[in-house]
Amino acid sequence: MMWPWRQPANATNGRVVFPNQSRSYDPTLRAVRFWGYDRSMENAFLVTSDALRRMEPDLKADEASALRAFDHHRDLILRTAAKVYARGRGRTYSLVAADF
Repeated sequence: MMWPWRQPANATNGRVVFPNQSRSYDPTLRAVRFWGYDRSMENAFLVTSDALRRMEPDLKADEASALRAFDHHRDLILRTAAKVYARGRGRTYSLVAADF
């Protein structure tokens, strides 16, 4: 029997936070990688260059431009990441152009 005030050890609250400001560019995936946390669980997020281009149509295809676009649109990206996270569980979440 499950008591309402007790959750299983692997339960999450379904909310993700982004206290870690670090991000990195993955040239193989052409995406910016960043991390979010749901309680103690770390989850990897990717925002693709196509998604960044939706926010900045003149985005150049290089690391510095992708990171600069990520930093400029960080609030929107993190809000979108939280919505994508709430849709389903996984270890890696990809944010694509259609998410924006």
